[in-house]
Amino acid sequence: MSTPPNAPAAFSLPGPPSLTRTTQARRGGPVPGLKYRPAAPADPEKAKEIDHRLEAWARGLDLFPPQWAGDFTQFQFGRAVVLQHPGAADLDRLTVAGKLLLAENIVDSCYCEEDEGRGGARRGLGGRLIMAQSALDPFHGTTEAEEEWRCGVQTDGPLRSYHWALKDYAALATPSQTNRFVHDIARLHLGYLAEASWAETRHVPQVWEYLVMRQFNNFRPCLSIVDAVDGYELPEALYARPEIQRITALACNATTLVNDLYSFTKELASDPTHLNLPQVVAANDKRGLKAAYLKSVEIHNQIMEAFETESALLTATSPLLERYAQGLADWVSGNHEWHATNTNRYTLPNYW
Repeated sequence: MSTPPNAPAAFSLPGPPSLTRTTQARRGGPVPGLKYRPAAPADPEKAKEIDHRLEAWARGLDLFPPQWAGDFTQFQFGRAVVLQHPGAADLDRLTVAGKLLLAENIVDSCYCEEDEGRGGARRGLGGRLIMAQSALDPFHGTTEAEEEWRCGVQTDGPLRSYHWALKDYAALATPSQTNRFVHDIARLHLGYLAEASWAETRHVPQVWEYLVMRQFNNFRPCLSIVDAVDGYELPEALYARPEIQRITALACNATTLVNDLYSFTKELASDPTHLNLPQVVAANDKRGLKAAYLKSVEIHNQIMEAFETESALLTATSPLLERYAQGLADWVSGNHEWHATNTNRYTLPNYW
């Protein structure tokens, strides 16, 4: 990506000194000033049932070792999908959404995240991710090579998680919806590679470059399935329209920046050089982390406002588009609620 004229040649992250001030005092709850819509309350019994089904599924496939049990509980997968899909047609579809979410987190943790101590590494990530993509987008070749590929997929936990989660999703979704999800996972993998490349070379992007990366390295695969989970299909010809793609991207970008803001303290505690929006704003604007964090809230709010404004214009033209846009909005609201209330996982800096 070329550097525009007059852009600084290089940036440096604020680093550990600012981190000390960040983590002395923490608080939970919604980020002050953040634009969000209240989520429909999550039925605790429904969330508990989804968690039970997901853990049984994961243990049956031997997707992670027993010592991950605490992490599983802390993440609250069941509560997450119940909050994100209040219009779900049934528990089976919610369970499938949870399987996909769990599989995506297993691949991210085991392949990408060096600081989680689960084998992730930036070096060689492309080779691992192309195999991961093949667990969703099947290999077609000689009979012998296909058999070797099938065996390879089943001998690796992250690959198994992708393969079986997608198989269960495809049983409920249409071929078009399944293909949509597979393509959006490829976008996610491209974002993973960009982030890993920048980390390996210690490149700090400009703000707009970082936001471009986050449009790929974001929650889009989760939002790709809102119509399937709710029991209908937004036809491909409609879904592919530029204005529908735009509101989808805006929703995904807004909710991903929510993750940047809520995971900010957690990430810096484990890796002071971890890229997130406040870090990038601080480096580019030569400002402290507090000012950068507050500016990042404003950036999120502008994207959220664009999503709401443009969605409202589209929903007035079609009941089907209204249903789809509502599904996106529900996911954004539910995801915010999950972050804001998951205080075992996330805490906020004392910036207010």
